[in-house]
Amino acid sequence: MICTDIIAPVGELVRRHAENRPQKLAFQDAHSSVTYGELAASTANLAGHLQDAGIDAGDCVAVFLPNSVAWVESCFAIVRAGAICVPISYDATLQEVLYRLQDAGCKAIVTTDERAALVASLAGEHPALKTIILVSRGETRGDGLRFDDLRSTPARSVPRDAEAMDAPSFIIYTSGTTGKAKGVLLSQHSMLWVAAACWAPIAGLSESDHVLSPLPLFHSYALNLTVLSILAVGASEYIVEKFSTTETMELLQSGRFTIFPGVPTMFHYLLEAARSNPGARFPGLRLCLSAGAIMPAPVNKEFEERFGVMLLDGYGITETSTMVTLNWQHGGRVLGSCGLPVPGLSTRVIDPLTGLDVETGAEGELIVRGPNLMKGYHGKPNETEQAIRNGWYHTGDLARSDKCGFLTITGRLKEVIIRGGQNIAPAEVEEAVCAFPAVLDCAVVGAPHRLLGEVPVVFVVPREGMDVVVDDLIVHCRERLSAYKIPGAVHVVQEIPRTGSGKIIRYKLKETLAED
Repeated sequence: MICTDIIAPVGELVRRHAENRPQKLAFQDAHSSVTYGELAASTANLAGHLQDAGIDAGDCVAVFLPNSVAWVESCFAIVRAGAICVPISYDATLQEVLYRLQDAGCKAIVTTDERAALVASLAGEHPALKTIILVSRGETRGDGLRFDDLRSTPARSVPRDAEAMDAPSFIIYTSGTTGKAKGVLLSQHSMLWVAAACWAPIAGLSESDHVLSPLPLFHSYALNLTVLSILAVGASEYIVEKFSTTETMELLQSGRFTIFPGVPTMFHYLLEAARSNPGARFPGLRLCLSAGAIMPAPVNKEFEERFGVMLLDGYGITETSTMVTLNWQHGGRVLGSCGLPVPGLSTRVIDPLTGLDVETGAEGELIVRGPNLMKGYHGKPNETEQAIRNGWYHTGDLARSDKCGFLTITGRLKEVIIRGGQNIAPAEVEEAVCAFPAVLDCAVVGAPHRLLGEVPVVFVVPREGMDVVVDDLIVHCRERLSAYKIPGAVHVVQEIPRTGSGKIIRYKLKETLAED
């Protein structure tokens, strides 16, 4: 079941496809494209120039770019140089960029002309940053090496292309939804093991697929599926710089694409767009994939019925190189669950107080063990020791497992709302609220209460042209939830703050409560 032949060093995979399919499209964006033959040459040149600039094996190099072909080429080149790739969100603030550069000790960065001044301003606070490579986006400006020159010109050095795959090759920063972001150390082996155990055998990803991806590449879900796994199987991909409902609808209707990965909010918005375009169909699309956040069962069902395309929901976390579970294309599914554990991976649901396994169907903390486990948190041995105990990674996520092994994520340990001693999972309340016709999106957090400790409150985004009548929403919730789970207040907002993977940034919502 596990496709072991695709677990190979990035350099070997690049050369393999350059020999077997040199003219085949590998990656494309709105402005550029690269074939597998060109990818082998450009990444070899870039890797050699990094080595010529003094980047040693094990050094960290940041990628601070928007979604693009240049992002992918930079990532592969860094790994081929034997260095560690440190992706940074292109929308990160100055302080967020500085924190990651300092925490990882980056010696080089690949960014754009328009971010050149920002990066230059950080040099004084991070003197280890000696090499800046600039990708042109329009007018050429800024002092640094030019990406286009380096990718097209052979270097003095040849890529190290080390065959050892267990050393760290990526530092992926957690989303920081509950606190300071941590750098997760991942290897080529752990990442490509997921491609071999999950995406290839379960999703059927192969060289015949043409993937459309709007996922943010700095996130582990996208890096694993839409960068490394595309390379592993020799597929083709069109990279969208940033998700747009209108653009995505147009591209999917073109008939060019076979697989579309997204996060739940993207499928929400595609369904919303289809309401005003009843004839919209996605010819050629055989499969959609969702991960990064909890997928409500009604959305999953409505999407499949509306577009006639299977939508497989899964669960992944950065610390396990992404995927832990995924629903399968064949056999039974439990909508609302995130599927079965990936073959070769062990999962348990335990009582977080005793460490003992809970009964089937009972809620507990999900813990995971397998070949895709992280090396640890960069520079944080205490946090690593707390997270990985006796070989098991403690996810901090609450889950239930049914008698067939299907897992359902019910929330986060730290996000559980305790109202007068009774536990409330925000996800359960959110699923009920999202079923209200006027609600497009929502999020639930705990608000302080003088007598009860805290109570659930909900933030809602109305559907276009509709009003959320609070009294009607509360009646709707009473029909679906126990009395103690009914939101104590309803706040209408324009958007729900989310990470690139679709996770709700709850502390930002709590901050707005504190300001009221």
